[in-house]
Amino acid sequence: MVSTLLSGKVAVITGAASGIGRGIASRFVDEGAQIVLTDIDDDAGAALAAELGEHAVYAHVDVTTESDIAAAVALAADTFGSLDIMVNNAGAQGDPSSIIDADPDGFDRTAALLTRSVLLGHKHAARRFIAQGTPGSIISTASAAAIQGGWSTVGYTAAKHAVVGLVRQAAAELGPSGIRSNAIAPGIIMTPIMARTFGVEPAKSEQFMDFLAARLGPGQPSRRVGFPDDIASVATFLASDMAAYVNGTVIPVDGGATTVTLGTFATDVVAAAAEFAASQP
Repeated sequence: MVSTLLSGKVAVITGAASGIGRGIASRFVDEGAQIVLTDIDDDAGAALAAELGEHAVYAHVDVTTESDIAAAVALAADTFGSLDIMVNNAGAQGDPSSIIDADPDGFDRTAALLTRSVLLGHKHAARRFIAQGTPGSIISTASAAAIQGGWSTVGYTAAKHAVVGLVRQAAAELGPSGIRSNAIAPGIIMTPIMARTFGVEPAKSEQFMDFLAARLGPGQPSRRVGFPDDIASVATFLASDMAAYVNGTVIPVDGGATTVTLGTFATDVVAAAAEFAASQP
């Protein structure tokens, strides 16, 4: 049976050309939504839009540029008649500096990409929802690094903590207008970018997952890392009317990793990746 949880709904998804964003875009269309998928990788974005057919259009959007986000929101309304869902997903690891070697300019660039972009997405989506006189759902990608320290760099961790604060404030400010704001906090999600981060060829991601599962300790109760589909499932719920009373929440999607002491989970993954690479012909 075909599921239609999002039938008749229109979404803008940033960072939709690959990884988590691609998974969300594909799932939303499967659930009946029409989408504007945005990215800075025009080739991958246009290819995905073509794959998804008449239910999707692609727009080049640099999420640090306010006019780009405003244009994407306008495109959704012009193309599909309205906007119902905004997914603030675009991001990257950003500046790799540690605290003692911190580069203030790099820190600011990371904040612009990961936090300022979420503010702009809220701003322009909320304006559209209010102008339409309709409820809306805003979903932002946070991180396990927004819940615990030790998952990433200081710039990334601080920026993702700020996303959580922004989401909670948005719920308080925008809730009376029927606008819900929630965040998803992924743990380690195996995407092509993440695979390369661990030195694993993207084509061998599934093979690496099997290898890794036998080596993860108590720092990861589910004994695996996640996939974009794991995030897409939660995003679909938050976008749907099933979540009509869910507002201002942060939902960890990490296999339980943030419910226990961080321990050796992150280092276990890095060590397993090195062992896996050494085992390959």
